[in-house]
Amino acid sequence: MTSYCDYCNSHPEDAYNKNYHDSQYGFPLKSDDELFERLILEINQAGLSWITILKKAENFHKAYDKFKIEKIAKYTEKDRARLLADAGIIRNRLKVNAAIVNAQKILELKKEYGSFKNWLDANHPLPKEEWTKLFRKTFVFTGGEIVNEFLMSTGYLPGAHQTDCPVFKKVAARKPAWMKN
Repeated sequence: MTSYCDYCNSHPEDAYNKNYHDSQYGFPLKSDDELFERLILEINQAGLSWITILKKAENFHKAYDKFKIEKIAKYTEKDRARLLADAGIIRNRLKVNAAIVNAQKILELKKEYGSFKNWLDANHPLPKEEWTKLFRKTFVFTGGEIVNEFLMSTGYLPGAHQTDCPVFKKVAARKPAWMKN
């Protein structure tokens, strides 16, 4: 019998979590827009269950213009109002604001590092506590749990999968050698 991570085993009937676990969680992401999307989804998960976010992921993708950083960084008050009125996403003023402000922050990072991914790569590896300090200094609405889950879910921190989980080896195979530390 295949052994999956405890979390996945505790939600066996949940296709959303299983699909996410098997195809996204812990896998390195290459594009800035994908990394930004994961950060915004993690921010929106704060105080809620992850399954709520997974079920609304497509709505988020549409509402936030496919998470195009440059577009979101230019959002106006009209865009904020549109998002706060969209029942398909999490309508929280602080979380909506975090998406816009953090998109603007990423554009600033791009000036120095060329990309959000390059900024992450330049700071890897750091212990979780140092990552949290760096994110809090750089972004808004990025507490310890949000930072931890963002970094685990994108391969920058270990722990996304138990070593006996079949997905563990798939994730490890996709990580560049420098990221395996």
